[in-house]
Amino acid sequence: METTKIRIAVQKSGRLSEESLKLFKECGIKFESGGSKLRSISSNFPVEFLFLRDDDIPGYVEDGVADLGVIGENVLMENMRHVDVVKELGFSKCRLSLAIPRNEVYNGLDFFQGKNIATSYPNLTNAFLQKQGIQVTTHEISGSVEIAPSIGLAEGICDIVSTGGTLLSNGLKEVATVFNSQAILIASKKLDAQKNDILSKLLFRIDSVQRGQNAKYVVLNAHEDNLSKITALLPGMKSPSIMPLTEKGWFSLHSVISENDFWVIIESLRSAGAEGILVLPIEKMIL
Repeated sequence: METTKIRIAVQKSGRLSEESLKLFKECGIKFESGGSKLRSISSNFPVEFLFLRDDDIPGYVEDGVADLGVIGENVLMENMRHVDVVKELGFSKCRLSLAIPRNEVYNGLDFFQGKNIATSYPNLTNAFLQKQGIQVTTHEISGSVEIAPSIGLAEGICDIVSTGGTLLSNGLKEVATVFNSQAILIASKKLDAQKNDILSKLLFRIDSVQRGQNAKYVVLNAHEDNLSKITALLPGMKSPSIMPLTEKGWFSLHSVISENDFWVIIESLRSAGAEGILVLPIEKMIL
């Protein structure tokens, strides 16, 4: 009897694809990828990967051809497919932004009133501007949106921005954010009980990897006179582990610190008398 597998649709190339495949490999899932491969079956987890164009993924998941898909949130919101968002993945962060020629004077969204905007995201662009009472004409372009103002097609554009370097190189400046996006994991509404069970196991692995990425393991030495002050700064997962050292009156403390609070806490630990602080990466963290 064939083992039940879930199919995961992943973008076949680009940064989103690379980061998606990296995440699944960090989850301990073994599979082959790269080149002209259109599908790959894992050797140690009940999953098959499909490598597709990003715009096609929401439709495949909605139709149940793929059980799961990794896409940019902007792609889902533009297409509004009937799927479930099961996980925000935290990578491939970007924003959909309005931009105009660098030499134009911009005093607010009224700049766009009655103008032409070139974009690959007409639905998101129109919804945003209409909500602000701005009426525009959108010209849908599948690629190279940045050249539209220079060839006279539009007075502005609405496109995905990561660093802003592409806008700058095309003589444009970013003036307003329409939508903030990141990679998300979507699921078909047609999953049966067995596939939902596999999805739960996959989400458990993803959660463990993400916790590890957002935390640091810290080891330090402290004299007993400073122990209470330092312990108060190190809550850890439950509380810090404290072990006596061979030198009388000294202890070793082990704990976990959130990446977001890392430098503030480290500075506070030094001020409180912590010595010999070691900071180690965490591969996975299981609660």
